[in-house]
Amino acid sequence: MRLWPAALRIALAALLLLTAAAVLALWLALEPAPRVTPPAAVAAADVERALNLFKRHDPQRQRAGVVRLLAVSEAELNLVLNHLGGRWAGLAARAAVLQGSATVHASLPLRRSGHWLNVEAHLAQSQGLPEVRQLHIGRLPVPAWCAGPLFGWALEQGRRGTEVQIARDVVRHVDLRPGRLFVFYAWQDDTSQRMLTALVPADEQQRLKFYSQQLVEIVAREPVGDAVSLARLLPPLFALARQRTTAGFDAALENRAAILTLAFYANRQGLGAIVPAARQWPRPQPRTVTLAGRSDTPLHYLISAALAAESGSPLADAVGLYKELSDAQGGSGFSFNDLAADRAGTRFGERAVREATRLQTQLAAGVGERDLLPDVSDLPEGLSAKAFQQRFGAVGSAAYQAVVTDIEARLNATPALR
Repeated sequence: MRLWPAALRIALAALLLLTAAAVLALWLALEPAPRVTPPAAVAAADVERALNLFKRHDPQRQRAGVVRLLAVSEAELNLVLNHLGGRWAGLAARAAVLQGSATVHASLPLRRSGHWLNVEAHLAQSQGLPEVRQLHIGRLPVPAWCAGPLFGWALEQGRRGTEVQIARDVVRHVDLRPGRLFVFYAWQDDTSQRMLTALVPADEQQRLKFYSQQLVEIVAREPVGDAVSLARLLPPLFALARQRTTAGFDAALENRAAILTLAFYANRQGLGAIVPAARQWPRPQPRTVTLAGRSDTPLHYLISAALAAESGSPLADAVGLYKELSDAQGGSGFSFNDLAADRAGTRFGERAVREATRLQTQLAAGVGERDLLPDVSDLPEGLSAKAFQQRFGAVGSAAYQAVVTDIEARLNATPALR
């Protein structure tokens, strides 16, 4: 009979020790400031290199089973890490590549607590993907035997498990050298479809399917003609988003799905470009989506909005700028009008996430084109590279910044963007 009180005391002591250990681990793991901060901006030249890199290694353009080599500099790796990190709740990361090893530092904000989760991972070259050999979470060292499984669990929580599995299937070997890494890989027959499926999770696909089906009906109700204003398509879609939010769905996710659906409708690619299953969905009747009487403006607006709503990464602004700089090399020329549409779309996408329900209510009541985008028809456009240099010097110059400041002032006065 005396054994029971003794056993109870031992159990209580063990519980107290475990609780104390958990509190200590949490105190060591969380920190008041990030060790890695995302870059304030991404240079257009960096974006160009990244886009060319993706283009050269697109699985849709290569034969399955053929072993190829991907050579990436440390700077290119960090550009990709920060772009992908921007999609994961503001994660910032940087990597240093050495001979046979690499070190990755990452910082993830914990919004509600005001603390940061800082991670330092030491990777070692192996037969396939590099292996995690050491891991620190804040000031808390993680034993080597559980570092790998814990890293895998974290990727699963961030919905990156499928992407990691695809990488394991296609990567034959990663050679780590100072400042560079060389990836030997071979695409499989289903790699492209698996990558697209992993890009959009199943629950997000269902949201996109809903808005795609609703857009079919919305477009069918429009008067007969080739063109339809973006100001006529946004209100009914966001009215539906408001209804679903009232029913318990996440407002920000609903807004993101509505914007993405419109963006792929406006560019006439359709959601099948990112969701293979969408190729079997009913498609809205093709119409030219316009804004301010132009068909290119909604593309700038919606693509920038989708990028901002999806990630909030500085790459969103850089891609818009890169597009304009590319035009100046022989296309339509640099356009501050288009740059204004990019910035307006970015603001719209940010509001769609930050003030999700308020924007739903505002748009559901109906909007005009000037509620979405101010008059920017007087801004310089169609500038060749030479004309741009003569008039503005370089991007970031005082003359260039004066126009950008004017654009921002106009956007500040636009109802849907403030």
